[in-house]
Amino acid sequence: MSVNPVRGVDYPATYQQLLAWFPDDKRCLEYLAGLRWPDGFVCPSCAGRQFWRTGTGLWMCQACERRTSVTAGTIFHRTRTPLSSWFAAIWFLTSQKNGMSALGLQRVLGFASYETAWAWLHKLRRAMVRPERDRLAGIVELDETMIGGVSDGVHGGYGDKVAVMVAVERNGTRRLGRVRLAVAKHPGTSELVQFATTVIEPGSTIRTDGARTLRQLAELGYTHEYTTGYNAPDKASVLPGVHLVASLIKRWLIGTLHYRVEEHQLPYYLDEYTFRFNRRAATSRGLLFYRLLQQAVTTGPRPLHSLHNRTNSP
Repeated sequence: MSVNPVRGVDYPATYQQLLAWFPDDKRCLEYLAGLRWPDGFVCPSCAGRQFWRTGTGLWMCQACERRTSVTAGTIFHRTRTPLSSWFAAIWFLTSQKNGMSALGLQRVLGFASYETAWAWLHKLRRAMVRPERDRLAGIVELDETMIGGVSDGVHGGYGDKVAVMVAVERNGTRRLGRVRLAVAKHPGTSELVQFATTVIEPGSTIRTDGARTLRQLAELGYTHEYTTGYNAPDKASVLPGVHLVASLIKRWLIGTLHYRVEEHQLPYYLDEYTFRFNRRAATSRGLLFYRLLQQAVTTGPRPLHSLHNRTNSP
């Protein structure tokens, strides 16, 4: 697979091409193998590089004789559904600008169960953020926003609202760069500083509304610029990038999902929004399909019970 994948060569350009490329599991498995082992097979047990292909389609390491499937240890682990259906689901999810709801996926793929579509989307959301992703850099706006429509029980919420931390790059005077989002346990605390040090590269310039807890950023390797928002005639003008992103998130949650978001699932909805926002300039929606599959084969299994388990949320 290419470092700079090419439309129509490394990934399908259209849905019709998707169907032609991946008519069965065999073709899907070969494609996933190229994504999982771009430099050739690596045994998950001993890191051996030499292998045999078995009659059942497995890879057997010549060194330790362990047999493995390209889907083992990924979100496709032990799936009983044809991989071509998974590929179609990923195509629909990534090819639509605003994504789709579980009900929409259920209808388009003809699932008998709503829960199946719900589970698939949540498995894919777990694959949308790379743990080793680069930190934001340059000029970065930082603040919190309150997101409504969240189920009861949110630690940092007010009623049905929860605090979400937002960091967004500014490229030039008007353009926005990448975004990072995270749920805060409690609003208005030093947790926002911890979030900043996690997602923003030291040496960057961070712009805030001047909250006292944030002024310590200047002592942590950042240039801190702030304008107090409480006495500004137009509060949205203080951190326009953050306000725009916050507005877009709220609109997306209402327009695409159509229902209340559960507390422990909100971080994963934010991951999906981050995945979409940071790739909004992609010239081909098929590239998003490619990137999500890349990340899906490096993301561990997510059984149904773990998707419902509140203790597994980040």
